[in-house]
Amino acid sequence: MEYYELHPDTPQLRYVNKAVRVLKEGGIIIYPTDTVYGIGCDIFNKEALERIFTIKNDGITKLFSFVCSDLKDIAKYAKVSDYAYRTMKHLLPGPYTFILPAAKQVPKKLWTKRKTVGIRVPNHPIALKLVAELGNPIISTSTTTRKGTLIIDPVEIKSIFENQVDLMLSQGGLSGKLSSIVDLSGESPEIIREGAGDVSRFYK
Repeated sequence: MEYYELHPDTPQLRYVNKAVRVLKEGGIIIYPTDTVYGIGCDIFNKEALERIFTIKNDGITKLFSFVCSDLKDIAKYAKVSDYAYRTMKHLLPGPYTFILPAAKQVPKKLWTKRKTVGIRVPNHPIALKLVAELGNPIISTSTTTRKGTLIIDPVEIKSIFENQVDLMLSQGGLSGKLSSIVDLSGESPEIIREGAGDVSRFYK
């Protein structure tokens, strides 16, 4: 594994560009978000996707979300209602995962049984820069052990995943709190998980 430590305020773009090259070559990276570290690859690289499913030991049973660069980008990969658009416009970028009906462009391996997908636009320059430079969304699945234990310490993450991924961008400790998951695929919002993002507006 290539391993690079980035400055939290002024991250070195040369390391970000290295990560983008790895993604373009079908590799897997670990990168910081506004919540926890994510394991990612280009969502359109089938072999890389299979590697991540193997790493996470999840087969096809788990919803894997992916990072888009902005609201306009989301519309390419999901069907967005007027209500969903207004909601996301208010909350993104931020620590949320929104579940939306999948568009045909998204690989079906990332669909749930209900034909939905989970999409993130994290409030983190590195994650957004990776997507923008790659030109495609990247997977956003948290760094957990095969038993599901979340790992937030970069040194421990490196130790566990160094033989499974190709590159890691470290930015020190992150919040350690997972994103809030809100399902906007139906007629009314459904809170799936309360995490780092404030979901009080959905209780009104």
